[in-house]
Amino acid sequence: MPLTCPVCKSLLILQDKSLRCENNHSFDAAKQGYWNLLLAHKKRSKDPGDNPEMVQARRTFLELGFYESLSNEINKLAVKALASVDHPQILDMGCGEGYYTTRLQNALLQAHKTPSITALDISKHAVKAASGKSKAITWLVASGADIPLPAESLDLQLVLFSRLMPEAFAKPMKPGSTLILAWPGEQHLIELRQLIYQEIKTSHFDPISTLSGQFDLSHKQQVTYPFQLESNKEITALLAMTPHSQRLPPEAKDKICQLNTLPLTLDVNLGVFTRR
Repeated sequence: MPLTCPVCKSLLILQDKSLRCENNHSFDAAKQGYWNLLLAHKKRSKDPGDNPEMVQARRTFLELGFYESLSNEINKLAVKALASVDHPQILDMGCGEGYYTTRLQNALLQAHKTPSITALDISKHAVKAASGKSKAITWLVASGADIPLPAESLDLQLVLFSRLMPEAFAKPMKPGSTLILAWPGEQHLIELRQLIYQEIKTSHFDPISTLSGQFDLSHKQQVTYPFQLESNKEITALLAMTPHSQRLPPEAKDKICQLNTLPLTLDVNLGVFTRR
């Protein structure tokens, strides 16, 4: 899939291992094979996104397989949405360390598709970790608020547990293309949250309303199942990958991480939206 220059929006052309546009803006590949298209003045902090510790914790936890059933449901929705598209153009927006991206790639290959997948995250640490998983995926450090892809080029976009930017998401999508969204349900990791917070607040997050200016909801489902962590290592990895850990005093964090088992509930909403 072609990329666009984050400076001037012209198409980027690969020349001698660099991406260059007609206005001579140039970007070199990192030694791990990803592209950094995040301009310095677009950063909200010196090192935005997940830090190395959070990335490693997420990789450790996801590789344990507890979210595999959730990933399978996402992949089923993607394969169904792309039933009539043999060579789909896909973006995983907020790809993190690449767990869902690479599993989607494998599912589409098994469905006899030849996908062109771009995966984007604002965290260079996440993309650096992800880039070793598949050389067939284009990995980008970039801003989701200014996606460096041509307008109306995507058949499918995944937005899994990322903040919503409806206009930015809609811009690179073809009319009639599909957006698959995942967001936590009210009972998601409720047992962990009960250990952390004295009062569990109800979320008023309403993505269907937020996206309604550019997208129509065509399908919604809930993925809910129990699972149990069986060691300090598993509990520590889960806690470290969530934003909850950043709100905990050290003594409270230590108390949770000393638990030997922790029964939990996965509760995630999946929405399939059509770009108008």
